[in-house]
Amino acid sequence: MTVDEVVTGALETNPGIDTVYWVACGGSLIDLYPAHQLVSEYGSKVVSGAYTAREFCLMEPARLTERAFVVACSHSGNTPEVVEACRLARERGAAVLAFTDNADSAIMQGDWTCWVYPWGDDVRAREVPSGISLLLASELLDRIEGFELCDDMFRSVDIMDDILPAARECVRAELCSRFAQLCQEHEFLYILGSGAVFSQAYALAICSLMEMQWQHCSYIHSGEYFHGPFEVTEPGVFYLLQMGSGPTRAMDERALSFLETHTDTLMVVDALDFGMDAVPEGVRGYLDPILFYALSVELRAARGKVFDHDPSVRRYMGIEKY
Repeated sequence: MTVDEVVTGALETNPGIDTVYWVACGGSLIDLYPAHQLVSEYGSKVVSGAYTAREFCLMEPARLTERAFVVACSHSGNTPEVVEACRLARERGAAVLAFTDNADSAIMQGDWTCWVYPWGDDVRAREVPSGISLLLASELLDRIEGFELCDDMFRSVDIMDDILPAARECVRAELCSRFAQLCQEHEFLYILGSGAVFSQAYALAICSLMEMQWQHCSYIHSGEYFHGPFEVTEPGVFYLLQMGSGPTRAMDERALSFLETHTDTLMVVDALDFGMDAVPEGVRGYLDPILFYALSVELRAARGKVFDHDPSVRRYMGIEKY
């Protein structure tokens, strides 16, 4: 299956598409968020919305009709809310594409297109949801209204395969030990980011740390930091700033300037220190999240070793009824 085939099929069955919805839960929704932002920024004829799956069903969008294209994702393929969202979308006549890593799952049983992707550190960026969704968004925009950065996006997703191995080595050598030590010294930390990278500030907090490490933390948008949250900044409070390489970097730089003079516990992870300057400037802000996900995997693994807490361990998820 290719992005070209998916978009062609969607536009043939639903020729009037003017809305795309990105629907998932947790880490899967996080993977789709940069594509949502891409369409929101560049689409003049296409409207985009990103929803956690249960809310999508409970607060059904008025534009969920045959003119909508719903892109859903469930890594396990068995997330009930996501399967329900796909069913609702089909009932409303929308074109539906569902991503999953599990070919034998519930999401494969519906009346919609399914894309089974591989998973692992060595899988190419264009073969996992974070990469596929950006290519899909670019292709859809280009077909409907023209997207001048479409070729750059396709080339740049492949560039990420060259960047990530060295980036992982670099973060292991330069940041992992310090991060684990700071987590030992601080029961709580704040994580900042902006633009498409905000999805990975959110991901590092709720998935890598809260879910996989049982670490208390919170995420803050770099731009919103100055509209309330900065009042709690003081020495002894741990902040981790994810600095993107895209157009919202100016917000991260402003936050950095304040943090450098108001706390003594600051860790900065800068995309430009990990090779993102090799990506065309027009699209690299949307690809930063692919980098930050890879770096977060290394950071949580380092913390897990120090705390003897394997990232795969859960106490509620998939164990208790909820």
